[in-house]
Amino acid sequence: MSSNPPFSNPDAASLCRELAAVRVMAVVGLSPDETRPSHRIARAMQRHGFRIVPVRPRSDSILGERAVAGLRDLPGPVDLVNVFRQGSAIDDIVDDCLALALPRLWIQEGIVNSPAACRAAAGGIWTVMDRCILRDFNGLCGGSRAGSAAP
Repeated sequence: MSSNPPFSNPDAASLCRELAAVRVMAVVGLSPDETRPSHRIARAMQRHGFRIVPVRPRSDSILGERAVAGLRDLPGPVDLVNVFRQGSAIDDIVDDCLALALPRLWIQEGIVNSPAACRAAAGGIWTVMDRCILRDFNGLCGGSRAGSAAP
């Protein structure tokens, strides 16, 4: 039996509060293919006023933004890392987030790596796992960053 407590997502109020503070979102695994969920969700978040930084090796730009190969190549600060990669890739992403002292990590719906999510949270990173950022932004938060100025 594991001595580590299971990962638990923040409550709805925390989700909306933290999303209200986000301006720049690095999207790890953002596909240039318009039919892929990562592309559709990132494009929708971009339309809601979030600046998207695509994190995808071998891509020059996606959604009109210059792509970077990895989190360690980010051109400047980001407020949230949104992940569209398989669960086994999350450990390395958490390592990068911790090394870079990134404040927020959102692991998309269907992607689960509880030990990595617990490690991120224990390292001071506000962390969400196995939830859709767009669904929560639109559903729980009403599609707005209440109390925040437009970017």
